[in-house]
Amino acid sequence: MRLTNEQLAHEIIKNMGGVSNIINNTTCMTRLHLRYRNSKKINLVGLKNLDAVFGVVEGETIQIVFGPGKVTNVGNEISKITAIPIQEESRVIVNEEKSPTKSSKLKLVQIFFKHFANIFLPILPGIAGAGMINGITKAINVYTDNAYIDIWWYALIMTMGWALFAYLPIFVGMNAAKEFKGTPILGGIGGALSVISAEMPLLNIIDNSPIIIPLINTSYDYASGGIFAAVLTGILFAYIERSVRPLVPETIDMFVTPLITLIFGGIVSVVLFQYVGSTLTDILYVTSDILFNKLGVIGGFILATIQLPLVSMGLHRAFVPLHVILSDPAGQTLGVNYLLPILMVAGGGQVGAAIALYVRTNNKKLKNAIMTTLPAGILGVGEPLMYAITLPLLRPFIMACIGSGFGGIVIVLLNVGAISQGVSGIMAPLIMASGSRLTYLVGLLTAYFFGFLFTYIWGYKEEDIEGIFTEGVD
Repeated sequence: MRLTNEQLAHEIIKNMGGVSNIINNTTCMTRLHLRYRNSKKINLVGLKNLDAVFGVVEGETIQIVFGPGKVTNVGNEISKITAIPIQEESRVIVNEEKSPTKSSKLKLVQIFFKHFANIFLPILPGIAGAGMINGITKAINVYTDNAYIDIWWYALIMTMGWALFAYLPIFVGMNAAKEFKGTPILGGIGGALSVISAEMPLLNIIDNSPIIIPLINTSYDYASGGIFAAVLTGILFAYIERSVRPLVPETIDMFVTPLITLIFGGIVSVVLFQYVGSTLTDILYVTSDILFNKLGVIGGFILATIQLPLVSMGLHRAFVPLHVILSDPAGQTLGVNYLLPILMVAGGGQVGAAIALYVRTNNKKLKNAIMTTLPAGILGVGEPLMYAITLPLLRPFIMACIGSGFGGIVIVLLNVGAISQGVSGIMAPLIMASGSRLTYLVGLLTAYFFGFLFTYIWGYKEEDIEGIFTEGVD
């Protein structure tokens, strides 16, 4: 008998060591993240054996893997029981003791990338919507020879696509300051230093000469640092604010602390961070050029192959800022993201591996688990398949990774690019650039095929399956 969402929530809380051991609870597309106080109170085996749980990932938080939709319902029930609002991220970063199963270095890397992902993840719905608008209107303008650009409602639609990217540094600065415990609006002001505006006083022309910035001995270039400068400025503002506030009397804190933060933070941003941000942006584009033009199919194979292992360790967050930068229509790729489709086909190898296992095995419990998780995998949500099927068996996981690499090769050969984010798997053609929709599917089906082939031949071992899927059908 399957547990209701409420019953499942009670069982999760019990195995987490009770309400008092849970600091906060958040959800993503497939995972319930529970931050804890004491890992010794957690029954990991009990959590993994719960009905509807596809896997448990240990780290700074305990991440319990469900299917899409299920995680939200269970998270809401846990929120009711614990009285902790869902998605309200606690600022308690350090637990009473470290997780005994994760190396300190890996954990620090995960925390680092999590912070940076948290800066950009809230912006992704805007990137998805604005990116789709830019891609669709660009195609319409080309095919109609700009026939609609003077119509007010069409111009409004184009403005919505333009607005996010024009003011993106402000949103990034706000999120960066918030993530590092600062006041978001101050970070937004710092991010505004990277916004294009002819009204910016730094751009004034005095006696036919621009204002010269000391140390760099040149006029200000608002676009040089870009998104990276906005991130660094938001973080710096947060640290200055937190350092200054304890030294300022409460009666004047509201005025003095922001003033000091803006003045000193602004100077560092203009003199240093714009240069650093420009350098990082150049490194990004040089790296992209090496991967896509110099290494070509080898780069595509490597990127697609390592995506699933990165996801399993939580290190895939490193790509989130890159996707945002590559989606900018004003960037060097003109808003076409050639990295995203390569990473997307990684899930295809896993789908192929799961189908191969289903064909070969006689284990009813494994077959049932595959049928439960496969639909999400086809739609591009691969974590249930990974944690419930391929990763525990290991061999299919390795074969899925290699199979995905061949999908990455095809994506590079066919020059597939995305114009937005938000969907994946079989639905991803919706966000591909014009001319890339069918070619993306060719790459995805290639990953399906090789993931299936390699798993069918080398990734299947019935004794491994029997050792893990030992019980009858649930």
